[in-house]
Amino acid sequence: MTQARTVTLPSGAKVPALGQGTWHMGDHPARRSDEIAALRRGLDLGLTVIDTAEMYGSGAAEELVGEAIRGRRDEAFLVSKVLPSHADRKGTAAACHASLRRLGTDRIDLYLLHWRGSVPLHETVDALESLVSEGSIGSWGVSNFDVDDLEDLPDGAHPQTDQVLYNLTRRGPEYGLLPRCRELAIPVMAYSPVEQGRLLGHEALAAVADTHGVSPVQVALAWVLRRDDVIAIPKASTTSHVEENHAALGLHLTDEDLRTLDASFPPPTREQPLDVL
Repeated sequence: MTQARTVTLPSGAKVPALGQGTWHMGDHPARRSDEIAALRRGLDLGLTVIDTAEMYGSGAAEELVGEAIRGRRDEAFLVSKVLPSHADRKGTAAACHASLRRLGTDRIDLYLLHWRGSVPLHETVDALESLVSEGSIGSWGVSNFDVDDLEDLPDGAHPQTDQVLYNLTRRGPEYGLLPRCRELAIPVMAYSPVEQGRLLGHEALAAVADTHGVSPVQVALAWVLRRDDVIAIPKASTTSHVEENHAALGLHLTDEDLRTLDASFPPPTREQPLDVL
């Protein structure tokens, strides 16, 4: 079995470069057993980073994750997020404790501010640091932060990651954000690394996939995973999809493959606003 490459967080924690997302999971009762089986299969394969958020299904995704990791909590590296509307001192603590109840655990390994809102960042960071001190979270980070947002964090703040939209069709972060995160030694966590499936019918992606005898999904993931400072968190709702994602770890894209993809998905030549979904 191909082992997941690891990425080292600023704390020193090593996490697999390929994890599991849960956006839109838990929304449909008929799919629940398949989704739980998918998350558990991911744990079997070493895809131990499981990303969720209080926003996803108004907590339904966290409840699903909690069921999936029951009896296997120590195998998982749990990531969840606080909404910016909850991100003042009291609200952050309340949101975190509510997430803990839904997840059925006493700790979240990495807790993110979902995006920047109106609450001053120093207040949110103070609240997150308090949660670290009490043991409710292991560490904290941010999501959907551009370069300017990172610069506005208070002095001494140490986010563990910046989770952003990054894939072949959303390459804007390569111009400014990814280089700045590398300077700060903050790994990027890429959500929607296959653009929720929308890029998979592209001719260039299919051509590279045919060359290697793999699927376009695996090419798209291997492209994101080509960087040693990026963690990809694709969603998979079935065990077969999880296994397909996992197989991307064994795919090495050649320089020719990358040139083919660059021709159809050009890298940015100027600064662009950070895309979000």
